Amino acid sequence: MFPCLPGLAKCPPMLKPKIPATVVTGFLGAGKTSLVRCLLENAGGRRLALVVNEFGDLGVDGEILRACGIEGCEDEDIVELANGCICCTVADDFLPTMRALLDRPVPPDHIVIETSGLALPKPLVQAFAWPEVRSRATVDGVIAVVDAAAVAAGRFAADPEAVELARLADPALDHDAPLEELFEDQLSAADLVVVNKRDLLDAPAWEGVLYRVRAGLRSPAVKTVGATQGAVDTRLLLGLEAAAEDDLDARPSHHDSEDGHDHDDFESFAVEAGPVAPATLTARMADAARTYDVLRIKGFAAVEGKAMRLAVQGVGARAETWYDRPWRPGEELLTRLVVIGFAGLDREAVAQTLGGRCIS
Repeated sequence: MFPCLPGLAKCPPMLKPKIPATVVTGFLGAGKTSLVRCLLENAGGRRLALVVNEFGDLGVDGEILRACGIEGCEDEDIVELANGCICCTVADDFLPTMRALLDRPVPPDHIVIETSGLALPKPLVQAFAWPEVRSRATVDGVIAVVDAAAVAAGRFAADPEAVELARLADPALDHDAPLEELFEDQLSAADLVVVNKRDLLDAPAWEGVLYRVRAGLRSPAVKTVGATQGAVDTRLLLGLEAAAEDDLDARPSHHDSEDGHDHDDFESFAVEAGPVAPATLTARMADAARTYDVLRIKGFAAVEGKAMRLAVQGVGARAETWYDRPWRPGEELLTRLVVIGFAGLDREAVAQTLGGRCIS
């Protein structure tokens, strides 16, 4: 890369180094937002811009990051795309967002893109090959975050042995569950895999998860690193210099033969309720997950007598809560949750189990 010549007010665009972008992918509740927060806390002076995508109408992850209280994490540096899965709305949402970030008078040093848990990473990487982006930005790396506890529990196939036997019996049949395809696509696109929630497994279970994950990688050169609550050394995450947009053929996808994909297998909706005790809420979330096979519940809750807002993250029957910030003047003290599950959920029944009403 040629340096700018002395005396020039600006580098000509063709001489400017490309701005690196990191794509953070992974299934619902794997710990992507925790990893992104770790990046913010350890940016090392880099000006980071975040693009946060969510499946559903209520933006939860972006709000969590805005409330992080980290110096240098400003509202204008967090762009939230809540109009659907980013891999399905590249032209309508992602490309205009990238143009706006790249056209800033002082562009970011690095762009971090957190996809929704239902996104295929490859279409997003392909967008960086578009001429208007390619000359100005590059995919520094695709990081797949894996929920070790979920993999150990076999959440990506209802009965893996039965699926394999059926496939052997009739190779023409496609018995892959939607979650399995998503998981495999995320692994095959990755330049680095963060196997999160290490603390929830004993040694034999952990080794089993690593074996399962490594079997799905596109190359032995793709490394795996264990983590708890998404804490990984920033030096491992940024500066991979993968230029993934130039390496698309080496990143196979179940959907390579398709013009796009939809998410008819999944649905999301919002639930609103009044103030609730944290223990009561987490018990209700676990009940909803077990009874209706809900995959993910996340949002914010009001707690009677508390001036702080309670952030809520649930995966299956597991739930995590913490007070993220004070309620602002004029904010309604309500509990609002996003529920994500397989298509056909009984929305009203789930909402009642959570002690609220369905609002979308």
